[in-house]
Amino acid sequence: MAGMRLQVRLFAGLREAAGADSIEVEVGDDPTAAGLLDEMRDQTELGKLLQRMPVRVAVNSSYVAGETVLEAGDEIALVPPISGGSQIRATVTNETIDIAAISKEAGDPAAGAVVVFQGVTREVARLEYEAYVEMAEQRMGEILIDCVERFGLTGAVAEHRTGEVPLGEPSVVVAVSAPHRPEAFDGAREAIDRIKAEAPVWKVEVTADGVSHRVEGSLPDVDHEVVG
Repeated sequence: MAGMRLQVRLFAGLREAAGADSIEVEVGDDPTAAGLLDEMRDQTELGKLLQRMPVRVAVNSSYVAGETVLEAGDEIALVPPISGGSQIRATVTNETIDIAAISKEAGDPAAGAVVVFQGVTREVARLEYEAYVEMAEQRMGEILIDCVERFGLTGAVAEHRTGEVPLGEPSVVVAVSAPHRPEAFDGAREAIDRIKAEAPVWKVEVTADGVSHRVEGSLPDVDHEVVG
């Protein structure tokens, strides 16, 4: 590939997974932050981890948007979710969701409120979910990071099921914690509303007599800022 090679600094779990403080990545001409992440998912040993872990790209000690063009002399770093503050996790699973465990995971000693939202199957015998798993986990993680930053949350965890979800069982659970009630409620509402609108997940309703109906949806907005 024509282009340049960029040195990317790694921290925390990324550094441990790579076994090095930095990694060299080959990119094309006029590379962007989003393009760098795409290349790292495709060509490095960190690819699988980066598919499920939300990260920010930092250039010369500043967080940047996905469309930011990178230069050969830039100091570039990948920043995973930051410790000493929020617990953040986003997962797509075909297993039954453990609501109590998620609530506990989202909690924090500094939190005075934990809000848990459950989206449950209703009115039909079951729902069948399909997801673009890697992208759904990435997008859900980005949403949780945004909510943590916007509402000052101390924790945010989301799980979404795939496969068959019977009547009355949760298909998606979001748990957030915050020092006070208003921020926790607002953060949980923002997180679930955006997950429903932005995560690539599709569902089919199946009645007791086996009749199926694909639920209509809408196209998500085009990203103006692409985050890892």
